[in-house]
Amino acid sequence: MADSFKYVFGPVHSWRLGRSLGIDPLSLEKKICNMDCIYCQLGRSSQLAHDREVFIPTQEVLDELKQIPLNSVDHITFSGRGEPTLALNLGEMIRAVKVIRPEKVAVITNSSLMNREEVRHDLMAADYVLAKLDAGNQMDFEMVDQGQTLDLSKIIQGISDFRKVFKGRLALQIMLVDDNIKNVEEIAKVSRQIKADEVQLDTPLRPSGVQPLSKERIFWAKEYFKDMTVVTVYDLPLQDYSPMDDKATQRRHGNYKKRL
Repeated sequence: MADSFKYVFGPVHSWRLGRSLGIDPLSLEKKICNMDCIYCQLGRSSQLAHDREVFIPTQEVLDELKQIPLNSVDHITFSGRGEPTLALNLGEMIRAVKVIRPEKVAVITNSSLMNREEVRHDLMAADYVLAKLDAGNQMDFEMVDQGQTLDLSKIIQGISDFRKVFKGRLALQIMLVDDNIKNVEEIAKVSRQIKADEVQLDTPLRPSGVQPLSKERIFWAKEYFKDMTVVTVYDLPLQDYSPMDDKATQRRHGNYKKRL
């Protein structure tokens, strides 16, 4: 049965989401993203994508999801080989999944399109949105996320506007590396203004283009967020897992078996 899955992958064990079954709303062999983050475990983006479109039909995702036993995961999570909000039918997919499955639905996004009203509307259908915020200024943003064609101030405003109306749980996911930890106080200031439910401090523990930061440096950074609800990748032990399709999961989740 595993060989028939094209869009559903995992389950994986997430330190933020528990046992998470992934849905890739892009599902092409190549990475589809509008950023080229230096730490991406899927490798660099060969060509940036900026237009939203329907990459796969909603019904094909539902057909696969119906093959998965009920109550086997904690979250059904839209992520995968690129930025999920580039999928024009993301909101339709989320709403359709919630009709046939009891689990909470999460979306992991790089936040780049949250300044668009139609994207915020799509994300409103989710129970849990994990929005990336790797920088507090444009220079760091371009250095870490390689978002030269994107305006960080508009992204931050988009997250803030979403926070004001979203009834679910919003987390800010912050990937800390050598290039941005020096300005972590600035990131904390922006996080404080957004008032998310939780701040998640991460560092790339799986193979990528940069080395992870030590537990000591992450805990030092955590102090700047101590007046907020904050959790780090080092607070919880990493756990092994056995996905339904190892190759499909690795294609969308990096080399999850190797940790640095």
